[in-house]
Amino acid sequence: MWAALYLRLSQAGWVLPVGDQLWLFLIAPAVAIPIYIRLGMYRAVMRHFGNDALMVIFKAVTLGFLAYMLVLMVLRDSGFEVLFPRSVFFSYWSLCLMLVGGLRLLARQYFMGDWFGSGASKQQADESPGGKPVAIYGAGAAGNQLLASLRVGQLYRPVAFVDDDESVIGRMIAGLPVYSPDQVGIMMADKGVKELFMAIPSATRARRQEVLSTLQAYALHVRTIPGLMDLASGKVKVDDLQEVDIADLLGRDSVPPDQSLFERCIKDKAVMVTGAGGSIGSELCRQIILSNPKTLVLFEHSEFALYEIHSELTGYLRTQNLSTVLIPILGSIRNYRRLQDVINAWDINTIYHAAAYKHVPMVEHNVAEGIMNNVFGTLNTAQAAIKCRVENFVLISTDKAVRPTNVMGSTKRMAELVLQALSAEQAPHLWGEQAPVNQVNRTRFTMVRFGNVLGSSGSVIPLFREQIRRGGPITVTHPDITRYFMTIPEAAQLVIQAGSMGKGGDVFVLDMGEPVTIVNLARKMIQLSGLTVRDEMNINGDIGITFSGLRPGEKLYEELLIGDNPETTAHEKIHRANEVFIPWAELSPILDKLRQAVREDDYEQVRLTLLHAVQGYQPSNGIVDLIYEQKTLRAE
Repeated sequence: MWAALYLRLSQAGWVLPVGDQLWLFLIAPAVAIPIYIRLGMYRAVMRHFGNDALMVIFKAVTLGFLAYMLVLMVLRDSGFEVLFPRSVFFSYWSLCLMLVGGLRLLARQYFMGDWFGSGASKQQADESPGGKPVAIYGAGAAGNQLLASLRVGQLYRPVAFVDDDESVIGRMIAGLPVYSPDQVGIMMADKGVKELFMAIPSATRARRQEVLSTLQAYALHVRTIPGLMDLASGKVKVDDLQEVDIADLLGRDSVPPDQSLFERCIKDKAVMVTGAGGSIGSELCRQIILSNPKTLVLFEHSEFALYEIHSELTGYLRTQNLSTVLIPILGSIRNYRRLQDVINAWDINTIYHAAAYKHVPMVEHNVAEGIMNNVFGTLNTAQAAIKCRVENFVLISTDKAVRPTNVMGSTKRMAELVLQALSAEQAPHLWGEQAPVNQVNRTRFTMVRFGNVLGSSGSVIPLFREQIRRGGPITVTHPDITRYFMTIPEAAQLVIQAGSMGKGGDVFVLDMGEPVTIVNLARKMIQLSGLTVRDEMNINGDIGITFSGLRPGEKLYEELLIGDNPETTAHEKIHRANEVFIPWAELSPILDKLRQAVREDDYEQVRLTLLHAVQGYQPSNGIVDLIYEQKTLRAE
């Protein structure tokens, strides 16, 4: 008020309030400050001061001004004489906005430690203590949220936006200049940027792949903020930066699940997942719990893995206030009695069988365990399901079961043959050490076959990241090796939906898209880490790629079908394979022979049996089981 009066009467010098004028100066703060307190003006944290706070200041100052004018009107009606010119009051309102808001903006700049502003030159940027200069790809809502988060900290200092929207290129947003993708090189030179954060969470994977392909030409370390679904679900915040999602490099967009298929075998039912702590099993549990099963039994032989998934899901159930009963069970699928007791105890309706040994070289060196777990463990689980009258049984299979060159693939195909044979029998005799019970088979068996999943325990992606972190080299087995890839969540969703489509004995194949050359994937990971590939064309590059040779049992190319002409289904990403199988009467003696060979450590007989039973099995190497090799060495 005093400044407003001086601006109006500045020709008279400083005007001191005297007499009745003094009340006008006292009334102003007496009216305004309670309103400011009520609207939270003195509770704001200055380093998080943003546009919403500016709106609160505008409301508070305006309300304080109106309240002040109202008091003066009441006083004037009571005979109190107001001696100030009217223009003084509007100057008072303007000065309040500038001083109350402006001082807070200055305080925010002080706490952020960036007095040069976002438009600082490269020299100023290098000299200022505000952190490493970075650019943000995406000048939309997510980009601006990320900008606000980064400005609070001291580690990174945003200096530019990159966006392909022509309406914003060349303009300033939140104090940052906006460059086009073609100007990334210029931006790097002008601003000293060596790191870029992608903030386009709503873009499709195909669109993100285009952006990443453009950025590969520059020596930029690219990181991303999480996807929109992760942000919406509250799993992560917009400022939770992460390395580039490899799924973005593949450019593969998942199809939203068909909710009716998704819930058919789960909603209000008792569901059991074997191998619940594994990469596929744990994701199945996460997806299953979204459909609100009555009970979810987590069956796992690893105590630590079971503890982890049980703790995660318990926390989710608590925060979402869901009614599903979660049961953690330690056990092995090789223990038929344990399986039967668990299934009976909770009246299981649906089993998702994900428990398996799946690392190709490891199973190749441990043949007996691979067979006992993958073949006879599946047989135990399937026969326990039949005896306990489980309605639905879904086997998680693999593309390596198609014309396999390794023990792991052949055991997974044997597991498929077991379920196909059992499904075709109306009243199969329970096999092996179980009691020979002859009863009507009410269980609907379904098999779902797919390729590699990103981030699984056997995936190359974590290995490549660690090798890049250590400075290389990245090891690839062969320059021509290719693989199909899919994200774990998409694979789990499709498995659940495929399991709902089965009529009995079905083998479903997931559409994995186009195969990926592993060496090209390694190159992209190096480049998007802000590094260069060291090869014949660039001998001074940062990270080299070496070829170690195919491992035991490894194929250059994987397939998804044994037969031809797969059938389409109601889901565009799921196909039904037409595969031949062995009737139970013929398969049972083969299983007897295989089990006897394993018990006697007769690995030549194991191989002969698998060659006879598994169509297309062509071992790529001799027998490399470690026990077999050691016994052979001692015998020599």
